[in-house]
Amino acid sequence: MKNVIPLVLLIAVSVLGLFTTPAVMVTEGLVSGDVAWMLAASAFVLLMTPGLAFFYGGMIDTKNIISTMLQSFVAMGVISVVWIVVGFSLAFGPDLAGGFIGNPMTYFMFKGVAEAPLWGTVPLMLFAFFQLKFAIITPALITGTFAERVQFKSYLLFIILFSLFLHSPLAHMTWAADGFLFKLGVLDFAGGTVVHMSAGFAALAASMYLKSKGEKKAAAAPANIPFVLLGTGLLWFGWFGFNAGSALTAGALATSAFATTNTASAAAGLAWILFDSARGKKPSALGFCIGAVVGLVAITPAAGFVTVSASLFIGTVAAMISNLVVHWKASKTSLEDTLDVFPCHGVGGAVGMLMTGIFAHTAVNSLNTTGNGLFFGESHLFVIHLIALAIVIVFAFVGSLILLKITDLISPLHVSAEDKLVGSDFAQHGERM
Repeated sequence: MKNVIPLVLLIAVSVLGLFTTPAVMVTEGLVSGDVAWMLAASAFVLLMTPGLAFFYGGMIDTKNIISTMLQSFVAMGVISVVWIVVGFSLAFGPDLAGGFIGNPMTYFMFKGVAEAPLWGTVPLMLFAFFQLKFAIITPALITGTFAERVQFKSYLLFIILFSLFLHSPLAHMTWAADGFLFKLGVLDFAGGTVVHMSAGFAALAASMYLKSKGEKKAAAAPANIPFVLLGTGLLWFGWFGFNAGSALTAGALATSAFATTNTASAAAGLAWILFDSARGKKPSALGFCIGAVVGLVAITPAAGFVTVSASLFIGTVAAMISNLVVHWKASKTSLEDTLDVFPCHGVGGAVGMLMTGIFAHTAVNSLNTTGNGLFFGESHLFVIHLIALAIVIVFAFVGSLILLKITDLISPLHVSAEDKLVGSDFAQHGERM
């Protein structure tokens, strides 16, 4: 009977959607070039989630590849429905509570989105679906920590709760005009706080909560390095939509964000393998791929606010810091963050946020109304980024611990010892590679 309840809920939501009134989409003020670019950028960002599936799937052992990849793919289905019903309203509806959350009824079931005024020069519906792709990949990032260790139905419940109570509020706080962090002057061009820090510190919470008492996890070699390479390529490609698309126009700012994105990723991939070589390790394909993704993470909040030369520095430094944290986690702690989501996304996102406060400049982006970065002799922007860093860490970490506990009470998270032995692919999904 319990397995029927989700299907009944989905059918009920589908039927409810039939009663929304059709409306004519607003076109006055629309710029066709911007619309074309944002349609393409939205598709790019969605492609990142399958890319993430290959990236993570290639790093896990063979008996958990399908399960790990499915966790990314199913997020595209679950979060798409949640976003239409209420997620977009929570993120971008009129403020409901002191800059922390939007009114859930504003765009309930996408009511009024078609006939709403344009968001800049593109339809609000297009902006909403662009932001949906961010909402999809954020909980999918956490699956690198969950890999092999959670029940599938419990995972589905957790990502719904995460989307509603962590991602949407952070999006509202950071990007909505009446959001708390936005009004404070925090700069996050494409999701360093909203996506990567929230996922990274949720991963830290999950790695602590799911820790196996008295059980030492056996090390497993990556199942398929070519999968990791393919996933990295898809992520790198999609990230141009992620960052350059966040300009919301097809112009000079999108071009600048495109350039800084590629440069930071290239520098970080090289820095990771060179740093490994300096420490006596062989330069590996896996190392370059992880480094490149860390560079993409770190440049995300800064992409539309810093110069190309600054992005070279940001990618290099972020890769070395994340590399050190990965080594520290493996050698000095008992954290079970299977695919190093916290060191790469949590730490990488935090580095990027601070680097934005150091290197942002109004000459790159005239919308930067909170001044220049610390590197240019002004301290205000850096200070508010330090404050925001602490707020986001506490919000994401503590909030995730609470949601994990709630999920565990409703539907136990842990996979049984027997299922771990067999592997989640067969034990939970009846499939094998």
